[in-house]
Amino acid sequence: MGTVTGVHDVTLDVPARGITVLAGPSGSGKSTLLRVLGLFERPARGEMRFEGADTGKLRYAERRALRREHLGLVFQNPTDNLLSYLTVADNLRAAAESAHTTCHPEDILGQLGLGGTGGWNISALSGGQQQRLAFGCALARGSTVVIADEPTSQLDEASADLVLDTLRYLAAQEFTVVVASHDDRLIALGTRVAWLRKGILDRVEDLEGQS
Repeated sequence: MGTVTGVHDVTLDVPARGITVLAGPSGSGKSTLLRVLGLFERPARGEMRFEGADTGKLRYAERRALRREHLGLVFQNPTDNLLSYLTVADNLRAAAESAHTTCHPEDILGQLGLGGTGGWNISALSGGQQQRLAFGCALARGSTVVIADEPTSQLDEASADLVLDTLRYLAAQEFTVVVASHDDRLIALGTRVAWLRKGILDRVEDLEGQS
């Protein structure tokens, strides 16, 4: 098989605050670029820097530690983000333990509009609530950067509204948020929108976003 190029010649700065959206149709390279930004893939050429450090020069264990301590990843399928055999609160505790820290589940749940659900099974939550909890797990780990791949694509409109509210909350708390999406409402939240087309960065728009 020949070489497949997911993205090519992309130069992008992600601001330390606000919501950066990777936008474009399916197959445009959004998820590939997101995996590079999330330190799951190394770029074949060029550099990927995190807070000034060239991550390509880091050993595997160093990249894993950087990802564990600073990055929170939310997948598009809500159930892929959570441990179904644990309660809501125990999911948060497990997330914190994975980053060698501790958390107060009820505080996080209250911040995300999930107060009182700590003892619930994951299956008792709606899809939107599960995605909210996934973002909560990033908070529990103490992540400074939250990365989400199409977080509303598997949700109905009401559940997607919960995710949009959560992204607004994270932005207001001055987290770095990077989201890949073709959801127009989510794109409208972006303070910076990078439009991709066939693996190439078409343009970057700096916007104020919506509150």
